[in-house]
Amino acid sequence: MTDCAAKISARMHRFSDPGKARFLQGFFKTGPGQYADGDVFLGVTVPQLRSLLREYKQLTPVDVLPLLKSPLHEERLFALLALVRCFEKGDRAARAEIYDIYLTKTRYINNWDLVDCSAPRIVGGFLLDQGRETLYGLARSTSLWERRIAIMATFTFIRNNQFEDTLQIARMLLDDREDLIQKAVGWMLREVGKRVLPAEEGFLKEHCRVMPRTMLRYAIEKFPKHERQRYLEGF
Repeated sequence: MTDCAAKISARMHRFSDPGKARFLQGFFKTGPGQYADGDVFLGVTVPQLRSLLREYKQLTPVDVLPLLKSPLHEERLFALLALVRCFEKGDRAARAEIYDIYLTKTRYINNWDLVDCSAPRIVGGFLLDQGRETLYGLARSTSLWERRIAIMATFTFIRNNQFEDTLQIARMLLDDREDLIQKAVGWMLREVGKRVLPAEEGFLKEHCRVMPRTMLRYAIEKFPKHERQRYLEGF
C-alpha cells in the first residue's frame, strides 16, 4: 500500500462504528449466498468519506488503487469517489487512463453503490463521445456487477438526451434474473421517460408482457395509478 493510501486507511478506521457496520452488512446483503457475500464494512458513512476526500485534494489514481483492491467496502468506495474526481478534473489522456483502469478492476466494483457512484461518471462520461461497443460486452457478462455497470453507464447518455443505448441494453437484459439488474433497468427506463415519455412508453408497450415484474414496477413507478395498472395487466 502506498504511504498515502495507508494514511487514508488509518484515518478511515478512526471513523469506524461497529454498530453501523453490522447494519450495513445486513443492508448490503453480505451473508452467505447473497449478492455481496463476504463484503466487509467498517461502518463509515458516505458524508464522512466525502469529508475525508476533501482533505486530500491532490490524489492521483496511483495513490488510491491500493484502496480499490481493499477487502473493506468503504476503502473501495473512497477509491472510486477519488477516481471520479480525478476523471472529471483530468484532460483527455487522464480520462482515458482512468477509464482503462476502471474496466480492468471491475472485480473490485462489486456492490450496487460502488457501481452507481462511478459507472455513469467514468464509463458513461468517457463513452459519451465514443463508440459504445464495450457496454454491450459488459451487458453480456456473467458478472452481475459488469451488467449493472453497462446499464448504469447509460445514465450519462440519458442526461444528454441520448436514449438508444439504454433501450438496446434494456432489451438485452430483459431476461436477467438478478433483482439488482431488474431494478437498474427499470430505473433507467424511468429516467428516459422523464425526458421523452413516448420513448419509454414505446419500449413498455412492446415488452411489458415479458418484463420481470420488478423491472416493470420500477419503470412505471411515477405513472398515474390507472396507467400503472394497465401496464401491470399487459393491456
